[in-house]
Amino acid sequence: MYLSDILSSSDLFDKISAKFFVRILIDFASVFILIRFVYYRNYKRTDLFTTFFVFNMVIFMITYLLNKVEMSMGAAFGLFAVFSMLRYRTEGISAKDMTYLFLVIAIGLIAAISKGGWDELCLFCLIILVVTHLLEGDWLIRKERGKMIIYENIHLIIPDRRPELLEDLRLRTGLNVHRVEIEDIDFLKDATRLTVYYYP
Repeated sequence: MYLSDILSSSDLFDKISAKFFVRILIDFASVFILIRFVYYRNYKRTDLFTTFFVFNMVIFMITYLLNKVEMSMGAAFGLFAVFSMLRYRTEGISAKDMTYLFLVIAIGLIAAISKGGWDELCLFCLIILVVTHLLEGDWLIRKERGKMIIYENIHLIIPDRRPELLEDLRLRTGLNVHRVEIEDIDFLKDATRLTVYYYP
């Protein structure tokens, strides 16, 4: 009886293994393309690679297992929200990094609960990748980047001398600065904290 149970379990594994491995392969390939060829290409950061891939794998595994008990879409998105906020509820993270974290979790969720075939799943992932690539590039709008700096020529921050301020920032940073925002002013140290915006 015990041997028959093992064989029965083995047959069940054989039935679900093909579907499982196809989905996890599509999931991993999509996240790899997103992180390696879109995120890294634009931001040159590797410190969050492990976070992105681990979050994606954990979401995929848990959601795929829970999907066996007919998990509703509301429950799926509830799980999505919990995992997306768990790691970063007290730690600061940029909007861009949070966006990519959202995307890798969404891909894992879609790959786990999608009821369609592998071709439909590939189409969903492709749409996410193409739209993200277009938005990160200069296809739809010229991309602007910001950098925070400490600036000591405090006499140039008044509105009437804004052209002089921009020109000084261009010369000293080597960046094509076209606008600036004053974040903080320290009159005791004669310094100010600026965010300069430039086109890469």
